[in-house]
Order: sequence, then structure tokens, then C-alpha cells
Amino acid sequence: MADTTASAAPHLQLDANQIARVLPHRYPFALVDRIDDGEAGSWARGRLCVSVTSPVFCGHFPSYHVLPGVLIIEALAQTAAVAMLSLPEHAGKLGFFAAIKDARFKRQVRPGDVLTLEARITKTRGAFAFVEATASVDGAVAASADLTLALGAGEGVQ
Repeated sequence: MADTTASAAPHLQLDANQIARVLPHRYPFALVDRIDDGEAGSWARGRLCVSVTSPVFCGHFPSYHVLPGVLIIEALAQTAAVAMLSLPEHAGKLGFFAAIKDARFKRQVRPGDVLTLEARITKTRGAFAFVEATASVDGAVAASADLTLALGAGEGVQ
């Protein structure tokens, strides 16, 4: 007997090479090492392994390394973009920031930490995706924000 149930959105588990097929970001601005779980168009959970060899630590701060909050927010946006751009109808598009609201930073993120990135799409309207995002280390929230992504075409996107 044939299965007549609607198929679920694609399950997400992506390594860095697979993420690079979805997002245009490249070193040193590709901030998601892997997507561990998720559902295209709905949510994604990824990770960033924070390494002392990251070029950002040459200047932030040389004697006390701390991952800048703006990069944590960017990593969350990249995680959300993977969820949205994994849908066939968004393939080849880019995710641009349209808004960042209620960003909160609760703890420092330092080399050796594994940052768990969680992005849940709460609503879409036209080309916009509204996202609740949280970054944590060992279960402790490091940062959270409500993000809005605008999905669109970019010139020269490959």
C-alpha cells in the first residue's frame, strides 16, 4: 500500500562542505562548522567550535580572548539562513539581516568553547523570515536575539 501522508520538510544534518553549498560565506566568515539537526524552513541546530587560531583573536583581545557578540549573532543568522535556504524554492538566494531585536549577551564565549546555535523560524511573510535564536555553551545561554532575515538574490552568487 502506498504512503499517502505528506512528506515532511527535509531533515538537516550538514557538514562544513555541505553548508558551503547552501551559504556563500567562506573563511574567515563562515561561522557554522556543522548543522547537527533541523528541518528545512522550520529550524536548525548547529555548532561553532571556537578556536584560539581564529583570526579574530589577534585583535579581540590579544591578552584575553573573547568571541565578539556580533560574531555570535552572525553565527545564529547563518544557522537560520541554512534552515531557510535549504528549501528548494530558496536555493541560490542569500539571507540578509533586516532586523536584530532584543539581543542579549549572558556569558563570554572563549577559545575551547563549543557554541550550540539554535534558530527557530517563527513566521515567514513574503521574502522575510522571523527567527528566535539562542547560542549556548554547555547548556548555559551565551546570547539570544530575535532576528529578521530578508531572502533575496545577490549579484555574482555561485
